[in-house]
Amino acid sequence: MRNIAVFASGNGTNTENIIAYFSTRNTVKVALVLSNKRDSFVLERAAKHNIRSVFFDRKEFYITGKVLRYLLLYKIDFIVLAGFLWRVPDNILDPYKDRIINIHPALLPGYGGKGMYGEYVHRAVIESRDKESGISIHFVNESYDQGAVIFQVKCKVEPSDTPDTLAQKIHALEYQHYPKVIEDIVTKLPEFSVKSSEEA
Repeated sequence: MRNIAVFASGNGTNTENIIAYFSTRNTVKVALVLSNKRDSFVLERAAKHNIRSVFFDRKEFYITGKVLRYLLLYKIDFIVLAGFLWRVPDNILDPYKDRIINIHPALLPGYGGKGMYGEYVHRAVIESRDKESGISIHFVNESYDQGAVIFQVKCKVEPSDTPDTLAQKIHALEYQHYPKVIEDIVTKLPEFSVKSSEEA
């Protein structure tokens, strides 16, 4: 059984879908949910499933190393971003190299980068009159949405689509595919080894 942590900034529907998927599996366990927003509904979703949830501020994430200590304390093997809007700092990227993934609601490398999330992405796709959109699951590095793409799947963009209707199509793809891709990657990983929390 491998332990994963999910980072989220918003409502947490993707997080809850991941929790539900792994609640019936013996391969991966969602051991920790973390959010940079104190009032994020994702924290309530985690509590409903009896999963430890943690709020953290910018200083704890970027400067003090407190978030990394949480990850080590809960023996986290792998990190999943699900609607998390901050850039991951080097103090987490380095020990978790190739062990952090993100899902993006478009076909990267298009419509990526800082500030491109949620409705902003869907609106840009429609305004560009693209005939296709989709999801991209990718490794996380020091730049927004520029890590190696692991998985993509497409959907049609109809002339009648709005940002809301396109978002519904994208969410359906996310719910269907993200947990399976997480499981496929995590179950193939070698044993995780990192410095102790005292050394971090």
